[in-house]
Amino acid sequence: MDMKVLLAEYTTLCDPHLAPEGAAMLHALRTSFERAGHLVVTPEQGDFGDELRRLAPLCDAGLVVAPDNLLAGFTRLLEQATWNIGCGSLNVAVCANKQLTSSILASNGIDVPGSPGTLKRVVKPVSGCGSQSVRVTTGDAGPGEFSQEFIEGDHLSVSLVGSRVVGDVCECYTGKPPLVLAVNRQEIVIGDDGRISYHGGSTPVRDHPISARVTETAIKAVSVLGCQGYTGIDIVAGDRVVVVDVNPRITTSVVGIVETMEEELAEILIEASFGRGPVEVHHHGTVRFDETGRVTVDDRD
Repeated sequence: MDMKVLLAEYTTLCDPHLAPEGAAMLHALRTSFERAGHLVVTPEQGDFGDELRRLAPLCDAGLVVAPDNLLAGFTRLLEQATWNIGCGSLNVAVCANKQLTSSILASNGIDVPGSPGTLKRVVKPVSGCGSQSVRVTTGDAGPGEFSQEFIEGDHLSVSLVGSRVVGDVCECYTGKPPLVLAVNRQEIVIGDDGRISYHGGSTPVRDHPISARVTETAIKAVSVLGCQGYTGIDIVAGDRVVVVDVNPRITTSVVGIVETMEEELAEILIEASFGRGPVEVHHHGTVRFDETGRVTVDDRD
């Protein structure tokens, strides 16, 4: 059934620094939804929350893409007015607290960075977006920050879609395993000042020697946290497979996934919101993209 879908991306209207990346993600989503025959609606200039309140009741479904510290509140506004095909607002609120998320994962047997040693460690905001304000240092964490051990290894992410079922009272994870869309390689650079920055990546990664362990870990993380819809799990893979971040939202890797995946992401997101959908997806070739989401190398076969 063709639907009227609200795709509400925050940064293109409200954050010039992150707007190029947001615009690329929005374009990828819009392309998939329109190819699938759905009518796409997006917010206009003005207060983002007011735009959600105005547009969501007019749509059959909606999806919010916003920085983690804002995502829960905006998702709640969407849920009050239409069908949410992204992660639920309560789960988003938990994942926005990176320290709490790490504790939950560790208590469920998922490897996360431990307490920092006496040498270099990673300091990050308790609530933040991507690699913003994350740094490698020998110093202590400041107000609103926490520190973890520095992990050596390959920087990967796994993009998944979690399913849900809706009952009379609540929404919950169905027990149906999350669908792995792709393993993605991330280009992470540590500057001379210790600042960690993201410089894009490539997808899908097919030949990593421990890809099975990587996807198994990501599936478990999404299941433990109850994430619905599209979720990105950031992992450092070496001697250990360590979850370093959870993003309960569309991530930049989506621009490559939409380029190479045979299935339509739009249909996967809609079907998953009803507890349905495929058990696997298929890709042609690989693509590389920069930190703004612009595809820079296309190796599709």
